[in-house]
Amino acid sequence: MAICTKEFFIPDDGIRLHAKLDRPEGAKQCPLVIVLHGFTGHMEERHILAVSGAMNELGYATLRVELYGHGQSDGKFEDHNLYKWLNNVLAVTDYAKRLDFVTDLYLCGHSQGGLTTMLAAGMMPEIFKAILPLSPAIAILDGARAGTLLGMTFDPANMPETISFNDRRLRDSYVRVAQTLHVEEAIRRYKGPVLLVHGDADEAIPIRDTIAAAEQYENAKLVVIHGDTHCYDRHLDEVVAAVKEFLS
Repeated sequence: MAICTKEFFIPDDGIRLHAKLDRPEGAKQCPLVIVLHGFTGHMEERHILAVSGAMNELGYATLRVELYGHGQSDGKFEDHNLYKWLNNVLAVTDYAKRLDFVTDLYLCGHSQGGLTTMLAAGMMPEIFKAILPLSPAIAILDGARAGTLLGMTFDPANMPETISFNDRRLRDSYVRVAQTLHVEEAIRRYKGPVLLVHGDADEAIPIRDTIAAAEQYENAKLVVIHGDTHCYDRHLDEVVAAVKEFLS
């Protein structure tokens, strides 16, 4: 299937979000999936392209977006947090709702983008026909409250101004924001179909939170990718197959 790609920026409160709209050529109307990357990620990662491409093959348009401080979007990585990402998703959703060819909206995200997907669906439960959180980084929230986050250790009651992550830095606002968010309420509010995918050899985010989330959602399917990593380095084809089956 031929795909028409449009690259552009979506404005959000004074910043620009880098986006690519991939639309099946000749489709006058079709559903659209907003696709979000994860922490330190971008829209051209192997797993993002594979999932987005699978959706296009099924006749879905996809809107891949790089969120605050990532890829070619505005903002510094060190200044990003989940409030800013959620505000980005609100702006992107408003843009998508105005596209005259869109029949239904879906939301998909990987890792921190998967967590953002879950939180945003709870904010706008009537907007998204279904959501697809992939390896959702739910552990960020409890980790921020406990003082153990993304390999970083700190006193959650006496936050330093910045914390280090590998060769990057994050402001304390990243942790402070995460401490205030609770995914359980977002899960309770969203009643539509949910596909949760997670590798049971994930080295970054434990699968236990995804299993618990699948039990809490009213209408969820959990697909465990046995022996696979956080970014599906071993069995990406199984992730693609799960996405295709769910959206078919």
